[in-house]
Amino acid sequence: MPKIEYISKSFGADRLALIDRINSVIDDYSAQGYSLTLRQVYYQMVARAIIPNNERSYKNLGTLISDARLAGAIDWNAIEDRTRNLKGKSHWTTPGNMIDSAAYSYHLDHWKGQSNYVEVWVEKDALVGIVGQICGELDVSFFSCRGYVSQSEMWGAARRLKRRQDNGQQIVLLHLGDHDPSGRDMSRDIQDRLITFETYGIEFHRLALNMNQIEQYDPPPNPTKLTDSRATKYIDEFGHECWELDALEPHVISDLALGWGRRQLGRYQGEVLLRGVKNMIAQANKKVRPALACERTAKKKSLNPSISH
Repeated sequence: MPKIEYISKSFGADRLALIDRINSVIDDYSAQGYSLTLRQVYYQMVARAIIPNNERSYKNLGTLISDARLAGAIDWNAIEDRTRNLKGKSHWTTPGNMIDSAAYSYHLDHWKGQSNYVEVWVEKDALVGIVGQICGELDVSFFSCRGYVSQSEMWGAARRLKRRQDNGQQIVLLHLGDHDPSGRDMSRDIQDRLITFETYGIEFHRLALNMNQIEQYDPPPNPTKLTDSRATKYIDEFGHECWELDALEPHVISDLALGWGRRQLGRYQGEVLLRGVKNMIAQANKKVRPALACERTAKKKSLNPSISH
C-alpha cells in the first residue's frame, strides 16, 4: 500500500506519536478488509480516548492526516472519500476481457417472483461502502439518501417500489441513520413522502442507530445542535446528547445488517424460488465457460502461429 512523499515536512514528537496511533487504527481495519473515511478515523480515535470529541479536534485531525499523507507518513489508499468518484464508460482490450467482465457481472434477480422485496437506505454516502458489502452478499439493493432524500429521488424511488407492489410484492424498507434530531426525523420523512407519492403499505424498519444500540456499543456522543428545528422534541425524549452512525465500528454496522439478514431473509425469500434462481445462474455459467475457453484458445493461436489448428 502506497506511502508516497510529495512534500518534505517535519513533525514534532507529539504529532509523530499521533500519526502512529492513526496508522494503528488504519492497520486494524485494513486487516478486517475495511478502508475508512476521515470521519470514521476520527471517531475511532475518540473512542480510544486519544483525542477529545469536538469540532476543533476533528478539524485538527483532518489537517494532520492531510499533511502526513503528503509527507509519506500515511497510506494514500487507507482513507476514502466516498462522495466524489469519477464515472465513465467501461473499456476492454479484447473481446475475451469483455466476456470475462460480463460473466463476472451476470446475476439473476433473487427477488423476482418472491412475495417480498427488500431495500436498504442509508443516510450517508460515507457508509455505503460498509453497507454495500453486506447488501452484495445478501443480494439486497441499497441506496444512499445523502440526508433528507431529494424530491426527485424520492419520487423515483416511489415509482420503483410501486412497480414492485403492482407485481404483487410486499415492500420491506430498512433505514440506517444518525441518532440526532434530523437523523431520526428522516425515518418519518421517508415514510410520509412515500405515501404522498401514492406508495402505501411499506413495511419500514429503522435498523440503526437506535437507543438500545447506543447503550450496547457506547459510541462517543455529540452535543445536540440547538439550531436544528427538531431539537426541542428530541431533547425532551433523549436529552442533550446525540450520536452519529459513523461512530459505530464498521464491523458493528456490518453485523447489524448481516444479523438482520440472517434472521429475517428466510421470512422474505421463498427457499424454493431462491434455489431455482441459483440453479439458473449455475446453468448459465456452464454455458459461458466454454465460450471463454474458446476465445482464450483463439487468442493464444493468434499470438503463437506455431500452435496447430
